Parts: sequence; C-alpha cells; structure tokens
Amino acid sequence: RWGQSELIALMADRCGVSGDARVTSGLDVIDPERTLAGLDAFAERLAEVARRRVPVLLGTGHPHRLLGFYGGLADALSAAGCEILTPAMGRRVDITTRFGLRTHNLDYARGVALVREPGARSSGCETGAHTHSPLPVRTVLAAAAEGGGPLPGLVIGDHGWVCGAGQLGFETMGLADTDDPALFVGEAEGRVSVVVPLDDAVRSDYYRPLTRYVLNRACLSQ
Repeated sequence: RWGQSELIALMADRCGVSGDARVTSGLDVIDPERTLAGLDAFAERLAEVARRRVPVLLGTGHPHRLLGFYGGLADALSAAGCEILTPAMGRRVDITTRFGLRTHNLDYARGVALVREPGARSSGCETGAHTHSPLPVRTVLAAAAEGGGPLPGLVIGDHGWVCGAGQLGFETMGLADTDDPALFVGEAEGRVSVVVPLDDAVRSDYYRPLTRYVLNRACLSQ
C-alpha cells in the first residue's frame, strides 16, 4: 500500500511535478528531461525486442490521441519481423464505470487494441472509448492463451493495458500522465519496465515527433 506522501514523492521523482502536498491547484509541469530519459529507455527496449523478433501486443485507452503513436510502432516492429498480436477481436468486455456497467467490444486499428461502445463505427477508425480498465488486456491475453498462443513478449500501451498485463507477469512499458500514478507505481514495484511521463491528451499530431524520435533511437526508422 502506498501512502499519499509516498505517492506524491514518487510522482515528483518520476515526472518532476511538485512534491509539496500543500500544492492542490494549478497546472502540473512535467520535466522534459525526464520525458526524454523515458523515451530513450523505451527506444532501447524496443530495439532489443525488434532484434529478437518477439511477438508484441499494443493497446491503448486513449485511441483518439495516442493511436498514431502506437500505430507507428506497430508498423516498424512488423517490418522488423515481430508478430503484432490481435487476439479476441470482437470479444465483449463488461467494464464497471462510475456510470454503472458498460459493455464494450474489443477491436484493433493499425494493429493497436482498443475498445468501442456497441454501435460505434469500426473498420480501423479511431473512435474508440477512453478506459483505464485492466479487463480488456486480461481478455486479450486469455484469448491468446486459450488459442494456443503466441503470447506477447512485450505489451506496449497505457492505463490498464500496461498495468493489467504487468500484474499478470508480462513485460510491459508505456506512456503515462501525471494523473496516472498506477504505471509509475508499477515501475517502482518492478511490474512495469519503462514509463514515459508525458501529457496524454494533446492533439494526436503532436506525438509524431515522439514517434520519430523513438524509432530513430531504436534504429527502426523506415
């Protein structure tokens, strides 16, 4: 269990936000040097995975913003010989939210897993639902195991996609904002390999330089 003071100290260390518990209003500011350090570690791990050609699962709870980032990674990893896993497509997932139980359907766009509300457009579009739930990744991993594999050697994503897989013992890494402490806790506890601190809700095209940076550092640029 993490106490409030411990959690604030962790976020100050990993993101560069204020470590003063008396600061209760205003904007958080992420230290760009910590973001760059996270991206470097992310790229280093990505290069190793590509070299070994291990199967990879990518998933996001922020499809409107981050799908392009993960999709670029999926394209590069696939070109390098990694299998991009897409099990449980169309599978139903019931997620408890603050509004009650909501049913979602698993889908993939550009090789990236996400969930959609019933009736939402599919066929590769980005209109997925925002979620922090670990249930989608558990459903995907269970389907992969039931089907005889392969299982991912690395899970890349955010929110519950990273934490849920990490809790099950899979190697994971991903992106997290200052209001997403779970990933940083997972990293501190050794359940998550790499977490990159960044704002996860800006325009999707703002992440293109990050995609280029990571792929260049990992020697995966196409």
